[in-house]
Amino acid sequence: MGLLDSISSPRDLRRLSADQLEELAGEIRDFLVESVSRTGGHLGPNLGVVELTIALHRVFDSPRESIVFDTGHQSYVHKLLTGRHDFSKLKKKDGLSGYPSRAESDHDVVESSHASSSLSWAEGIAKARVIAGEPQRHTVAVIGDGALTGGMAWEALNNIAVERDLPLVIVVNDNERSYAPTIGGLADHLAALRTTRSYERMLDWGKHALQGTPVVGELVYDTMHGVKKGIKDIVAPQQGMFEDLGIKYLGPVDGHDEPAVEQALRRARAYGGPCIVHVITQKGRGYQPALDDTADHMHGIGKINPETGLPFEVSGRIWTDEFNDELVRLGAERPDLVAITAAMMIPVGLDGFAAAYPDRVIDVGIAEQHAVTMASGLAYGGMHPVVAIYATFLNRAFDQMLMDAALHKAGVTFVLDRAGITGSDGPSHNGMWDMSICSIVPGLRLAAPRDGDQVKTQLREAVLVDDAPSVLRFPKGDVADPIEAVRTEGSLDVLHDADDPDVLVVGVGAMCPTALQVAEKLAAQGHSTMVVDPRWVLPVSPDLVRLAGTVRHVVVIEDNLVTSGIGAAVGHALQQARVAARLHTFGVPKVFPDHASRGQVLEAIGLTPDVVGTELIARLTAAE
Repeated sequence: MGLLDSISSPRDLRRLSADQLEELAGEIRDFLVESVSRTGGHLGPNLGVVELTIALHRVFDSPRESIVFDTGHQSYVHKLLTGRHDFSKLKKKDGLSGYPSRAESDHDVVESSHASSSLSWAEGIAKARVIAGEPQRHTVAVIGDGALTGGMAWEALNNIAVERDLPLVIVVNDNERSYAPTIGGLADHLAALRTTRSYERMLDWGKHALQGTPVVGELVYDTMHGVKKGIKDIVAPQQGMFEDLGIKYLGPVDGHDEPAVEQALRRARAYGGPCIVHVITQKGRGYQPALDDTADHMHGIGKINPETGLPFEVSGRIWTDEFNDELVRLGAERPDLVAITAAMMIPVGLDGFAAAYPDRVIDVGIAEQHAVTMASGLAYGGMHPVVAIYATFLNRAFDQMLMDAALHKAGVTFVLDRAGITGSDGPSHNGMWDMSICSIVPGLRLAAPRDGDQVKTQLREAVLVDDAPSVLRFPKGDVADPIEAVRTEGSLDVLHDADDPDVLVVGVGAMCPTALQVAEKLAAQGHSTMVVDPRWVLPVSPDLVRLAGTVRHVVVIEDNLVTSGIGAAVGHALQQARVAARLHTFGVPKVFPDHASRGQVLEAIGLTPDVVGTELIARLTAAE
């Protein structure tokens, strides 16, 4: 039995010797490579935090003392050290979540996988314990250098700095990357800190040389410590940024030297106020295929051969690829196009545009709010910005979309990847709110392509909108074969026609195949059904309202929050036009779906052709 098998809680770590801790770190890395290669998941980030996580759990008494992981995709080691060893269903139904989960363990605090929030969480927890008379209970925030580029982190630091006695330790896990390499002024600052050891070397020399000098040596060393701020300003001025805020800074520390990390954490714990521990780690540590992966050091992987790091299957063409290729083509035609990403260049498909037009791509770091307002400024300056982000992260930039882009009629195109149900990444990653958010923005136009061809066509249409925000949204995963329209009805694509239909089924984007299958079930029961794709679903097309006036029932199927999505917008439009057709809406209920495959989540929420069709037939039968 290996050492890892004997670890059921953090308490078990405290009985291990230094040699055993090193052995345990090796076992954990072997376990991660073997297990995550079978299930897929975030491999690189977790290989990089093994020693750091061991040290955290040896110094702090979790769960009595809280450890808050920013984004949480680096929490696999934490799961192992808190007794969760069954990774066989990682990110799958009834298996472990890919992020911290309160349902799994009392050791898990924050479930959201949205970055830059850990410092705010940690400050709140720490303040609550002080108010409750428990200042001895420490709170730890583990935040990566990528997440530290987010504005929310700096808002928190600004407040933490005035809490001089707050029992809070901030661990900056610095691996020079978020998903891709970290960029910006903060990245440059941290890079300087990584290479500046002059101050520590000076104090080490002073301690040994001066303290050995009779009579005056101790006094000189104490004096040198007393003017340490001045010394830092001379030999390591970059460190002053944190201490000028009033936050004690320790580091940089080698994040793979467990005793050194543990010593720094103990010093921080004993400091008596907020303290930053700057830890240098290596993403993908201990696994050569991850280190050789220059794009993202195997940040997130599917199933791979653990020996080679190569995928077992070559993935097919995904929705993102269609956008990627078409934007490159548009870039050649439109010199005013500028692409913006929030630290997700490759995942959102901007790497092709960046390679072709490096001067017209901007990576703002994890700062979606800044990205949108800056895009509005670019539009004012004569450019047409394309802001490409995951749909779930649009939530963070709603105010900027509303008050900066829409209010000022800025021609900004938003491209929302991973829209709808994403599944395995869990409740915080589903893109199920974007159409609800967008539906209340005046002047905004939103396109939901049904296939890859429509991604390309509607992207071209979107960048022509220069007096309002335009949005293009598509799901995660492989893109299916194109669905050809049998004809058009004004602005609508008719996907299935019928003579004198009594039911009109509206498929929204990727739900068009579901709409077609539902129509087949209805036809088998004798209902004459027409299926349309509005293409541009916001604002609701007058052509759709007019067509709805010719049928008895209108059905809207979408992968967005059903209570305030496209179906709700259609219902309002029909009411305003006094259309008598009965409306039936199908979408995502107002819940946070658990992690599972996309198909399993759709089944669980009743958004499959069989469930929708059966329910519709029952309703239509009752109405007859």
